[in-house]
Amino acid sequence: MSNVEVTTDAEGTVTGNTYDKYNTTNPVAKRLQAGFERDLRDLFTQAAPTSLLDVGCGEAEHTHKWAVAMGDKRVVGIDLEDATLQEFWKTRTAPNLEYKILKAENMPFADDEFDVATAIEVLEHVPDPAHTIREMARVAKRHLLVSVPREPIWRAVNMARGAYIKDLGNTPGHLNHWSKRAFIAELSKVGTVQEARSPFPWTMLLVRVHGA
Repeated sequence: MSNVEVTTDAEGTVTGNTYDKYNTTNPVAKRLQAGFERDLRDLFTQAAPTSLLDVGCGEAEHTHKWAVAMGDKRVVGIDLEDATLQEFWKTRTAPNLEYKILKAENMPFADDEFDVATAIEVLEHVPDPAHTIREMARVAKRHLLVSVPREPIWRAVNMARGAYIKDLGNTPGHLNHWSKRAFIAELSKVGTVQEARSPFPWTMLLVRVHGA
């Protein structure tokens, strides 16, 4: 997994990816990323969104693919203000896709405004993940689709490849750390976990929101 320059917003919050996981030439990293993408496609297909909010959309790699796949159905991607991210947004466009510079903590969307809300490799970064998860469940009518690094495996893998040694393998900007069991317990507070996947070294959940 090749490291890239860590970018931050005006408040110093890490944004984007700390390595180029989409274009890496490392054969092990490519195989791991392929497993992640495969499970994400499967759960996205199960969710079958009629509208979608992508929280922490980053470079919009997934957001744009989903928008294209969804045809004329509404897709909104949100993330922090970061010139690098916004440059990616300019090149990843679709008629049904819009981007907004917003924090995830208090989103200006109505209850049940979206069919599905996603947060792919995001919740480990936010200062109050329980609150962000509740906000996502508030604006999502049916499903949440979320993923996070699986701990302590994630840090062990980083240490094994000699990354972030002084931080005991913790990736820059990772504020929250969950085992698979702990992450399921956290998301079960807002809904029923319909499926849990474990593409190494991540945890990925499809959650049916309470009341859906």
